[in-house]
Amino acid sequence: MASRGFARLAGMNPSQDIIAAARNWLRRRVFVFKVCGAIFFALLLLIPLSMVRSTLDERQMRYHEAVDSITEPWGRSQEIIGPVLVVPYTHQVATDEWVFAGDRRVLQKSVQEVAAEAFFLPERLDITGELAPSLRKRGIHAAHVYSAALRVSGSFAPPDFAFTGLKSVKPQWERARVCFAITDLRGVRGALTLDWGGASVPMQPGAALGGAEAGVHALPGEAAAGAAFSLDLTLNGSGSFTAAPLGRGTTMRLASSWPDPSFMGAALPVKREVGPDGFEAEWEASLYGRSFPQQWSGAGEVSFRSLSEPSFGVRMQPAVDSYRTVERAIKHGVLFVALVFTVFFLFEATCGLHLNGLNYLLTGAALCLFFLSLLALAEFLAFGAAYAMAGAASTAMIGLYCRRILRSGRRALATAGLLGGVYAYLYFVLRMEDFSLLAGTAALFVMLGVVMYATRNLRSAPTSETASPAGGGDHAGRGENTIPPAGGPPPLR
Repeated sequence: MASRGFARLAGMNPSQDIIAAARNWLRRRVFVFKVCGAIFFALLLLIPLSMVRSTLDERQMRYHEAVDSITEPWGRSQEIIGPVLVVPYTHQVATDEWVFAGDRRVLQKSVQEVAAEAFFLPERLDITGELAPSLRKRGIHAAHVYSAALRVSGSFAPPDFAFTGLKSVKPQWERARVCFAITDLRGVRGALTLDWGGASVPMQPGAALGGAEAGVHALPGEAAAGAAFSLDLTLNGSGSFTAAPLGRGTTMRLASSWPDPSFMGAALPVKREVGPDGFEAEWEASLYGRSFPQQWSGAGEVSFRSLSEPSFGVRMQPAVDSYRTVERAIKHGVLFVALVFTVFFLFEATCGLHLNGLNYLLTGAALCLFFLSLLALAEFLAFGAAYAMAGAASTAMIGLYCRRILRSGRRALATAGLLGGVYAYLYFVLRMEDFSLLAGTAALFVMLGVVMYATRNLRSAPTSETASPAGGGDHAGRGENTIPPAGGPPPLR
């Protein structure tokens, strides 16, 4: 009786206090459960995202197989290394050897003739050509190839064997050869003829240059003692075209209708004009930009690999293919899921909605389906059209679904608009090359700041200081710091 009287005098009802405490405890547990559930479903959706990534890897492998089946018979990336004038020679070497003269050993001098080869590079080397690109298809896949019409010309100085330091050098001019190392000769049309000092010399198969796997060579005979030369050839290739600057002075001029060239190698063009109708580029190089001399003796003194190190040229392939762009998009899949789940959670916390785990899961599945649709459409359409169709389908599906589960057309429209805006910004980031990381990071900061601002007053339950006393009709009537009904959203301050 005394305790009841004291409670009545104090204006408090013990049973209401117990119920309010239970409600607060339950709200805290529901709040934590909702957060943990959203995180669990977000992590669960990593499984379908990884499956989409596996499908992407498989499609990439099939694409490369199709491209290889096209480029192998047509021609691989082409590189020209040459010409190199190789002149065999002999020289005498005096040696001392012990011989028996009767019963005595005497030291006798003997002279031996040793064979070797001297290698000479041209004084001037000019390469001009036009690269005509084309498209070859195998099934749904396509490969970019080209046909190169080239002219290689220049001149050699009369070979001087003084660099060998030998006095008794006897060049064997009848065995001299002019060597060209060419990566892939399957695109050569007709018989090749080298114009050497005004005389036509037929080219023979094989580079006849140590370390070169493929190429051609000519045997100019006695005329190899220095002359001007020129060689016209047509090569089929794919990927890139490069040439080694073997002349004391080397120039290369290339033209093509390919609109998006990527200049590569040890030197960039000194002149270039790139436009939607193609490009024209000119390179210049001297012997000071390489590590090997103008002439040397012995096949092991300068390796074939060192001859190709200063090569330069152009790559004729799309800078970023659709598969690579889809792969970059998939890396943002978790961010899409986290953003939409955060929006759902905010609606639950502020609007008195109750979404179940299936709502979260189905919405996340629709987000994952966007990436699979993008991959499937990008194999048939341009990436921009494929992205627009996949994004529109995903946004429409999620927007219509949200119209039902969020119980409001305005909320569904806001969710669909937010998702469409994120899709548009992601496309902007994917099309950027140099500033994609900066733009993506800035977008993450903005989205995180918006979420933090929207949830700045959100708490799981009222504190004891702000909870209204049970039975305090005046305070309850003001609608401030009141305890919402059981199952309602956490109060906001």
